[in-house]
Amino acid sequence: MAKPTAGKEKPKKAEEKPKKGSDEELRHIVRILNTDLAGKRQVHMALTGIKGVGRRCAKIFTERAGVDPNATLGLLPDAEIDKLKKVVEEDAINILPVWMVNRRGDIETGKDIHIMGMDLNMTLREDLDLMKKMRSYKGLRHERGLRVRGQKTRSTGRTGAIVGVSRKREGAPAAGSAAKE
Repeated sequence: MAKPTAGKEKPKKAEEKPKKGSDEELRHIVRILNTDLAGKRQVHMALTGIKGVGRRCAKIFTERAGVDPNATLGLLPDAEIDKLKKVVEEDAINILPVWMVNRRGDIETGKDIHIMGMDLNMTLREDLDLMKKMRSYKGLRHERGLRVRGQKTRSTGRTGAIVGVSRKREGAPAAGSAAKE
């Protein structure tokens, strides 16, 4: 009799694809605005990895830089990546229409600005701290960890172990009293 071989076979090695000349030049990580972007993705989709840059902003940035939005980011030459960096880091506010910027009428400067990258996290934190200091309604809700935007809180958003109503068991007290007698 032959022995069953199920599960005892060695895994087959993956066949290696012949490398193209362009694969050797692929940069797996491209750094723009202190953010690591995936070099394997298309330019306009890779730019959405920057916080504060969506698909529409990315499309505008690639058009202004003169870069093909469907090209692979890691295969772009240095000159095109530098153009893209310059557009994203320096010219963003001048390029985007007013309705697209994420901070219209800034509290400190009064200007329309578009914040991206780590500055966005810092600005959000400062805004929350300011609301808490002013003791505004939204600030108090943030402080207490409650819903801020008017949602109902009676039945949802509960945290902790106890949810719902607990009932006393009917059989437990009767068994305890029967044991005493």
